[in-house]
Amino acid sequence: MPTAQGYRVFVDSLLPMKPLQDTEVQQLRALLPAGAGTQALLSNTSELLSAMSQFVGVVTVPQRSQFAFRHIDFVPLDGQRILVILVFTDNEVQNRIISPRRTYSSSELEQTANYLNNHFAGQPLAEIRARLLRDLRDTRSEMERLLSAAVELSEQALGGGGSSPEDMLLAGQTRLMGVQDLSDMERLRDLFEAFSRKREILQLLEGTLKAQGVRVFIGEETGLAQLDACTVVTAPYHAQGKVLGVLGVIGPTRMAYERVIPMVQATADLLGAALNPEPPAP
Repeated sequence: MPTAQGYRVFVDSLLPMKPLQDTEVQQLRALLPAGAGTQALLSNTSELLSAMSQFVGVVTVPQRSQFAFRHIDFVPLDGQRILVILVFTDNEVQNRIISPRRTYSSSELEQTANYLNNHFAGQPLAEIRARLLRDLRDTRSEMERLLSAAVELSEQALGGGGSSPEDMLLAGQTRLMGVQDLSDMERLRDLFEAFSRKREILQLLEGTLKAQGVRVFIGEETGLAQLDACTVVTAPYHAQGKVLGVLGVIGPTRMAYERVIPMVQATADLLGAALNPEPPAP
């Protein structure tokens, strides 16, 4: 069986690619329709990658701070707790419960929601807090109280947060049980343990966010002992000129690289197009 170094030479120097046929691209595009909800598109993507490669399909989930919001509401609960209802421009809805430092009246919450909706709707969450702080610093008027409330509430309500195991979707893990090169039970157990934890694999994928095009990690190049008999093929996907996440395939080192590499790139391109649909013609 070739070594990981042998596969690396083959992939880098000798491999003739086999691009997807037009009919395959059309089928992919039909299964990743523009305008579908982000969560549905990501779930479909991991399933499609698994089905096409017969290995494991994986896609990282973009942080919500990268998306623009359409509408926000604050609903007072018991004590100081507040339910935040966020509606995003990609049709996803997210509910969060926050606990600000002080109690806000229903009137204050309504005023703050109206202010955020009127001034910031359609903007990415990551940009809103910086602008609020800048506006507060420059304001010396009756608006200061409202801006202070908006800063505190939005800091918790619109915060992107760090990575969590739910920031990655996996599909097709059991397909690896039928791969001869991975049939050793101890190796399979290590693999499935890595899949269940997700953290290390997520870190590997996030390390390729700034990569240009497809990256191929063979064996020990993954940096994970559990994947020393595997290859990870990744590509970033974009929308509105920004990298949102990474998708890819995890399989044995002996795989049809000439097929998997173009498949991963085409899927990344089509997912980005679905997340950033062309505006309708006037």
